[in-house]
Amino acid sequence: MGLFGMGRQGYGSSRGGGGFSLRILAGLAIAVIGIITYYSRTQTNPVTGEKQRVSMTVDQEKALGLQAAPEMAAQMGGEADPQTDPAARLVAEVGSRLVKNTEAGKSPYVGNFNFYLLKDPNTINAFALPGGQVFITRALFDKLQDESQLAGVLGHEVGHVINRHSAEHMAKGQLGQTLVGAVAVGASDDQRRGAMAAAAAAMANQMLQLKYSRGDESESDAYGLKLMAQAGYDPRGMLDVMQVLKSAGGGGRQPQWMLTHPLPENRLDEIKQIIAQTYPNGVPSQLSRGRELHGGAPALAGDRGNRVQRREAPRQGANDKW
Repeated sequence: MGLFGMGRQGYGSSRGGGGFSLRILAGLAIAVIGIITYYSRTQTNPVTGEKQRVSMTVDQEKALGLQAAPEMAAQMGGEADPQTDPAARLVAEVGSRLVKNTEAGKSPYVGNFNFYLLKDPNTINAFALPGGQVFITRALFDKLQDESQLAGVLGHEVGHVINRHSAEHMAKGQLGQTLVGAVAVGASDDQRRGAMAAAAAAMANQMLQLKYSRGDESESDAYGLKLMAQAGYDPRGMLDVMQVLKSAGGGGRQPQWMLTHPLPENRLDEIKQIIAQTYPNGVPSQLSRGRELHGGAPALAGDRGNRVQRREAPRQGANDKW
């Protein structure tokens, strides 16, 4: 049986030039439809002003994120309760500050952002779902030293939400699948050339999507730095986060072109360049490293060694630590 049920003399036939021409035309038609559909989904981001191709509305993003959040949390030990866990309370507090005191407050996701501390003590990770559900694991939180580092993690994830990366990825993925199908139709014949061409096109599409993902990560790093400063945090805290990720990664990693994220050392270089370009005269002293996550007092960016100065403080109960 040939493709579309037309037998051996249809698109699947290798005899004569007519079948070949029809296959090419059909493949081109599918590709053109996919491209037109992709570009018809152009919207202007209300915060960044960027024209984007997205496959979901804001309301759909919100609904998807809220629906997926409980399952995602359950897979990583569940969420810590801010009412009883000071660390979870601080995660929610810093996340709220990053939204309310910055340009993120102009986004259509305001009121839908939620910031969760997950109980997973082993997996060093943070991620965001469409619409504003943001998560950080206990394992990563425990590696951080101060609020500015926490703000770096959460600001990066807010950047994914504001820049609508999930909706962009879905639209690009749908276009990629359509183009892979177009190649399969255009190259199909009795010698399985269509399957081979489709496999090659699928591999190319996968590599392209990885590149898109690495670009999104770099964009979120840059956006997170902006939000940190707008919220009053020292953006150099994000450099410490990259050091944590670099240490956690260890050796034996795949080459960058096979990864969805840029290598931590490459991200470190990019972040240093952004900070140097943004603050040619140095980071303003009013930008704070914030409170220590495991005890201590607020510190400013100008403190020695750019580290939070640990100070002796009266002992206090866990629930009033923050």
